[in-house]
Amino acid sequence: MTYSARALLSLLIAALAAPAPAPAADGDTLEQIRSRGAINLGHRESSLPFSYYDADGQVVGYSHDLALRVVEAIRSRLGEPGLAVRLIPVTPQNRIGLVQRGAIDLECGSTTHNSDRARQVSFSNTVFIIGTRLLTRHDSGIRDFPDLAGRRVVTTAGTTSERLLRRMDQEKQLGLSIVTTRDHGESFGALEAGRADAFMMDDALLYGELAKAAEPDAWRVTGTPQSFEAYACMMRRGDPAFKRLVDDALADAMTSGDAERIYRKWFMSPLPPNGLNLRFPMSDAMKSLYRAPNDNPFQ
Repeated sequence: MTYSARALLSLLIAALAAPAPAPAADGDTLEQIRSRGAINLGHRESSLPFSYYDADGQVVGYSHDLALRVVEAIRSRLGEPGLAVRLIPVTPQNRIGLVQRGAIDLECGSTTHNSDRARQVSFSNTVFIIGTRLLTRHDSGIRDFPDLAGRRVVTTAGTTSERLLRRMDQEKQLGLSIVTTRDHGESFGALEAGRADAFMMDDALLYGELAKAAEPDAWRVTGTPQSFEAYACMMRRGDPAFKRLVDDALADAMTSGDAERIYRKWFMSPLPPNGLNLRFPMSDAMKSLYRAPNDNPFQ
């Protein structure tokens, strides 16, 4: 399936999902899944290596593998091993609304858990900890964020990186020209095409874009992290029983060693579709998370 076809499919699915009725009552997500006969699982289209399409149009990635662990826990709890999974693509702009309306039971991609979003949706245990940095050409002259003064910077609309970038520009009077795009793939495309001098985003996602680059050696991830953020899966607020089920499934994957194996698969091994290796070693923060799973945001 081509990117344009996938994009059209994404819009069609989102349009179909948007008018879904609001959930009837708190604490009924499992019953809704049972009566529907399917788990509505939200995913990203181009957040490599967390959640994206491979060359065959299949959803793959680190977050998606962890989400499938949750799917198995839901099937086990409901006693329905053949329960269907309905995959629904989301964007940074529509993902929270789709979860709030009940069109999606669980969204696992590259969504930051922060206190503002926690007033709108509920978050699972953290699945990944990142730092916000820059991707730029080796010869750009950009080594850190102060070097951005007067330059063009691209980021993905609706992300925490966009908020941080605009605040930085205002507070430090950097005179930035800020470009925003629909998703991370488009942001890197703008960088490759010369429409921006740097791409600000979560470091793991920047390494993911490098894996797709035509000339990966021409680029580098650089800069002092401007924030540390916790990625987590989203679900509706007001359903503590469902959150416990999700959290327990993720905690079991982390403390059993399964999550570490999943990490090595997506961050230390050749990736689809082109076989490039991110070589992104596990941080001390991630090692601590796997030892003691928690749902604590950084902000």
